[in-house]
Amino acid sequence: MLRHVSREADDAPTATAAEAHAQAASREEAAARLPGSLEEFLAGIGTRAFRFAELGLRHRDDSLDAVQDAMMKMLAYRDRPAGEWTPLFWSILRSRIVDTQRRRTFRLRWLSPAPERDDTALDWADDAPDPSRAFDGREAYGRLAEALSALPRRQREAFSLRVLEELDVATTARAMGCSEGAVKTHLSRAREALQRQLEDWR
Repeated sequence: MLRHVSREADDAPTATAAEAHAQAASREEAAARLPGSLEEFLAGIGTRAFRFAELGLRHRDDSLDAVQDAMMKMLAYRDRPAGEWTPLFWSILRSRIVDTQRRRTFRLRWLSPAPERDDTALDWADDAPDPSRAFDGREAYGRLAEALSALPRRQREAFSLRVLEELDVATTARAMGCSEGAVKTHLSRAREALQRQLEDWR
């Protein structure tokens, strides 16, 4: 009996040590993925941020302005821990997009015809050697972007951040300024709507 208890006592610290080691490894891995500087973070997120802004604003110049403004505002948070930069940046960019949309409505700019997309300035082409695969990729993105643009704003934001940006639920909630439950609801509705819209194309 004593021998059995002693053996269990010996096993307990081993399990705890293994869990501690796994947690430490996870923290090290997360730290390794963090950018070394704010400039590095902004350089790595620029293209994705533009795509996110363009889905909401549907106008190239407004999207570029929104991303640039968000990056400029991020400079004031240089001293924040690198782990906070991602939700903070997306929250700032999202607010900037919403402000632009509201100004558009106030100025009745929606009465003007939407400007044609200028795809010559930005190259979304796949670097793969197969031209047909590159075309399929651009066509797929174009279809998805069109379908996303038709979604309500909160659903579009939830899908873009959670699925396209691959942020976790907690980070997405912080960026959108809502609860994790609301993120899941918006995402579920977005997926249902997108499946209906893209069903014929698939």
